Amino acid sequence: MNLSFSCVKETCLYVSDLQRTKAFYHGKLGLPVISFVDGRHVFFKAGNSVLLCFIAEATKNDTLLPPHFGYGQNHFAFETAIDLYESWKQKIINEGIEIIQEVQWPKGGKSFYFHDPDTHLAEIVEQGIWDALTENY
Repeated sequence: MNLSFSCVKETCLYVSDLQRTKAFYHGKLGLPVISFVDGRHVFFKAGNSVLLCFIAEATKNDTLLPPHFGYGQNHFAFETAIDLYESWKQKIINEGIEIIQEVQWPKGGKSFYFHDPDTHLAEIVEQGIWDALTENY
């Protein structure tokens, strides 16, 4: 049997201010909020995936589930349809979010990078970008 994954279902970030995180991901990027527990977490729906944002210290001693905690800057990417890429770029600019860098990848596809309020490095990539880059190793 050949086991495989269909996607990365959850991405987890550790943040310092849930209201600020909610204002950024829901207010500016438009991600639907699917769970909010004041002082602990805010979760967002992103396509078929979920972006989990935790206050690290609040989850460090969890007993119901394994503790969710970590520190430092993380990187993750949102994928969008090729025909929506420029609209997303314009939305980010219109929201006053600085685009740090845009890349035209050698094997095809584009992406751009920006920071969230906790300096996590977010990226928006054109759909299929990894398909063009996949090689057998």
